[in-house]
Parts: sequence; C-alpha cells; structure tokens
Amino acid sequence: METGLLNKENITLDKIGFSVEEISSQTSLSKAYLRQKIREERLKATYFGRRVVILRDDLIAFLKNGVNEEVKK
Repeated sequence: METGLLNKENITLDKIGFSVEEISSQTSLSKAYLRQKIREERLKATYFGRRVVILRDDLIAFLKNGVNEEVKK
C-alpha cells in the first residue's frame, strides 16, 4: 500500500528528507518559491555543505499549515 502523497518517481513519504528539486517536482510549488520560503525561515531546511535537505516532518508541517500571505489588491 502506498502512502499517497509524493509517490511519483519512487518518491514517498517513507523518505526522511527531500531536496528542493524533489519537492518542486511533486507539488505545484516552484524551486524559487521553496528557496524563498527557506530564506524567510518559513520552511525549515538542513544544510550539508551546499546541499539543502528538507526533513519529512518539516515538509508535512509546511504543506499542512500553508503560508498566510496578504493578497495584494
């Protein structure tokens, strides 16, 4: 039985961490948007040198909570 979320191209929530590219390819969120949210500290990321890893729990929390931004009129 698959977990459902993020299961394209053998990416499942069974993984402990994801790259920005993996998350972008599985959601409608661009890599630039994800990197912006990381810089704003709204999406928690762990760094290994230049490599950016978003842990599963942090990704789930980010996707569940969304980002409340004011809509410009």
